[in-house]
Amino acid sequence: MTEPRRKRGAERTSNRGPAAIPQLPLRRVTNPYPPMAMLSADQIEAIHEAAMHILENFGIEVMSPRALSLFERAGAKVDHATANVRIDRGMVEEALKTTRSSYTLTPRNPANAVHLGGNTINFTLVAGPPNVHDMERGRRAGNLRDYSDLTRLAQHFNCIHMLGNQVCAPVELPANSRHLDTYFTNLTLTDKSFHVSAIGRGRALDGIEMMAIARGLSLDQMRDDPGITTIISVNSPRRFDEMMAEGLMTMAEFGQSVAVTPFTLMGAMSPVTLAGALAQQNAEALFGVVLTQLVRAGAPVMYGAFTSNVDMKSGAPAFGTPENTKANIASGQLARRYNLPYRTTPGSASNAADAQGAYETLMALWGAVLGHGNLVYHAAGWQEGGLTASFEKLIIDVEMIQHMMEFLRPIVVDEAELAVEALGAVPTGGHFFGEPHTLERYATAFYQPMLSNWQNYEAWQEAGGLDATARATRLWKKALEDYVEPVMDVAVREALETYVAKRKEAIGQGEP
Repeated sequence: MTEPRRKRGAERTSNRGPAAIPQLPLRRVTNPYPPMAMLSADQIEAIHEAAMHILENFGIEVMSPRALSLFERAGAKVDHATANVRIDRGMVEEALKTTRSSYTLTPRNPANAVHLGGNTINFTLVAGPPNVHDMERGRRAGNLRDYSDLTRLAQHFNCIHMLGNQVCAPVELPANSRHLDTYFTNLTLTDKSFHVSAIGRGRALDGIEMMAIARGLSLDQMRDDPGITTIISVNSPRRFDEMMAEGLMTMAEFGQSVAVTPFTLMGAMSPVTLAGALAQQNAEALFGVVLTQLVRAGAPVMYGAFTSNVDMKSGAPAFGTPENTKANIASGQLARRYNLPYRTTPGSASNAADAQGAYETLMALWGAVLGHGNLVYHAAGWQEGGLTASFEKLIIDVEMIQHMMEFLRPIVVDEAELAVEALGAVPTGGHFFGEPHTLERYATAFYQPMLSNWQNYEAWQEAGGLDATARATRLWKKALEDYVEPVMDVAVREALETYVAKRKEAIGQGEP
């Protein structure tokens, strides 16, 4: 919280380069194409039936006494000795009657609202890595300075619609209260929505209260107008730990968004087969969905998917694999089967911002888009299997996201676009460079990349011969120079500072 603020507006103009980084304007991104159907309707129903069998006969371990009580009162079969809960398909069907097919998260700037559901697609910053990396300073432990700079980059780039939970962990701060510093950073350096930590009730409630302060709302008003989300990572196979369950219940109680996301790595935490992993994922996700509705009918909830595989030689997680991509598409079909918004993720196991990092991420990103993901989590900056937030990878990912956004723009076919007059005006063997139809459109006809280099070899060499990763270094530094801190009312900032100070004093050496 004490990290010095960047200068804003005109004060920074003198530090800017000759031209701003080209980027797409802020807009709501929609996917106008039909979702890919990798599985037949019969296969989807087979996975559904397998998931129901798991819930009805095997059950899920729930390590929260409060959650066990909720399930028991609702008619579930609860074994208190083992904390095992079995629910029937009727309970699942009743819960799905009160869920929403779409909803909106509104941050302090309504222009940055995040629409979840339908054909809308949103991209978020990487979340959770303990480390950070850039090509000039190398790999290091997460810290608040880097956290703040990565947050500034998220604000600067329009295609990043929302922040994740702790883009890198500021490990120099006390673990029991650092969430307060990161929430404060999110709320002051950006005006976008963000993901709060749901490790227990306290961290979730702090995020809810701080967003309410930033928006000038009461907690009751926030219940019907959510502004934040969280990811509930199921301890697969078939376990909800106490802290995750408490976080889920707190978010649902206060009407905030929850994405229930099983951690189903094939061969390790789930069966080695894709069908088996999807059945397990489906059971665990639906179980969490039911819990949100037991807490508060109508609580906003997403179907989360994170199914990938491990390297069977070492046991290390792998991402951006063909199996991961297929899971991203198939999980979208399952989410639509239950009429729920869908959270998915691109990823890479590469240890560097290199070709492997790019092609694995893009492979999984295609799965997220073809599967009609609504929230594409960890979309920018993910490196080393999620253990590192990379400045260069963030830039590479932003370029890929922008490519995808332009791909999602439908082809216009009308009289002007068909250009029949221009075709008739240009002689055979001629060119269209000087044709009025071209001159009227040349500046906006094609996507303008920010990272790609289209010079010929000699010009590229003369300009320094920088590869994409080296150019990415220049770009993130330029973006930080161009960053403009969003204005916040002084009274709101002071209220947030007061809240943080009081909560740190109340937490002391204990848990929030």
